Amino acid sequence: MTDADTTGPTAPSPALDTTVSPGTTPGAEAEATDAPDTTPLREPADGIPPVVATPEALARVVAAFAQGHGPVAVDAERASGYRYGQHNFLVQLRRAGAGTALIDPAALPDLSALNEALDGVEWVLHAASQDLAALAEQGLVPTAIFDTELAARLLGLERVGLAAVVAEVLGLGLAKEHSAVDWSTRPLPEDWLRYAALDVEVLVELRDRMAERLEAAGKAEWARQEFEAVRLAAPPAPRVDPWRRVSGTHALRGRRQLAVVRELWATREDNARKRDISPGRVLPDRAIVAAATVLPRTLPQLVALPAFSGRGTQRRATLWMAAIDRAMALPEDELPSTRGPRSDAPPPPRAWADRDPAAAVRLEAARAVVAAASAEHGTPLENLLQPDALRRLCWTPPTPIDAASVAAFLTGRGARPWQVDLLAAPLAAALLNPPPPAPAE
Repeated sequence: MTDADTTGPTAPSPALDTTVSPGTTPGAEAEATDAPDTTPLREPADGIPPVVATPEALARVVAAFAQGHGPVAVDAERASGYRYGQHNFLVQLRRAGAGTALIDPAALPDLSALNEALDGVEWVLHAASQDLAALAEQGLVPTAIFDTELAARLLGLERVGLAAVVAEVLGLGLAKEHSAVDWSTRPLPEDWLRYAALDVEVLVELRDRMAERLEAAGKAEWARQEFEAVRLAAPPAPRVDPWRRVSGTHALRGRRQLAVVRELWATREDNARKRDISPGRVLPDRAIVAAATVLPRTLPQLVALPAFSGRGTQRRATLWMAAIDRAMALPEDELPSTRGPRSDAPPPPRAWADRDPAAAVRLEAARAVVAAASAEHGTPLENLLQPDALRRLCWTPPTPIDAASVAAFLTGRGARPWQVDLLAAPLAAALLNPPPPAPAE
């Protein structure tokens, strides 16, 4: 086993437990209930490197990685559920000829010096869309990527988590028991650092194997376009009314209740940001919904709610009560709508049969086209075409409907050339001549 590129010398193999495990390693992803037999990875090939936390140590890493060869494996660890936002608290890199580096971005927030060392070098990441934005905060911006998670999707692998893909493709067991720990902890425990180093240990070899599979399946160009789309993707636009994502809000019917949710959410966000704590640890969603349901008018009424019984929650009870009071004092014309923000998106498909029966028939026909392509090519539906683009196409199709107009429509909605080439003509045919609706029973 090597983590080098195919033209370079072979790197030392990671330390393995030679006992074949009948299933998954302890702490492996829950999805792997019937995973293949694997050989567990126990130790990084070169041992656990020291954490890079000084400019001098970083300069040595930059020099080493500039002299390395082949792709560079990249990963990052955050403290989701513990800290506010999605900031990195450890960055892991591995490259043939350079070894593995574990870098502390809290001590070294600017890692842009690595960009010059890695200019033109392909980065290998798993689920790159989850890491690139946070890596950019440290000034780390790739010029090319290979996403092993996205490759697994295009190849139709049943499970696409890193441990599952490594088990399926390489036959190695990669434990994931530290994936959800608080990576802002300092100093980081040795077993956490071992886990972090192993996460990039086999990424390049995994990339090489998956590149071979993509080529054999005729999907190498599909993957290239998908990887580039992920690399160049713009940051998502700010969500309209993000407070509506509070779990349980859908059960509330009154505008005043929604105003309480909105005010408590905003207060929680401000407090969490100032304290650098995950909002859910400051005030759980269930507490927000409980207060909005009951609409307490006094502090004793608020703290009597079971969801507000925690010591931390009660300690800030006056803060939450003030937020509720502000919402209760709002005039009617400042209360939020029960309908949510306006959108140019089509209505939910379940309403199409009543609102536009012809569009409902078009959607059924178009979905059949995408489902057939998914089955033929062994690629999930959502990776062939974004569901939102398909719904918009069927609700308001271009005029005239033909392969060229459908291709232009899909391109305008962000579809990649390979997706347009695969689907534009059959979708146009389906929209022009949808099958008649099935007779009612």
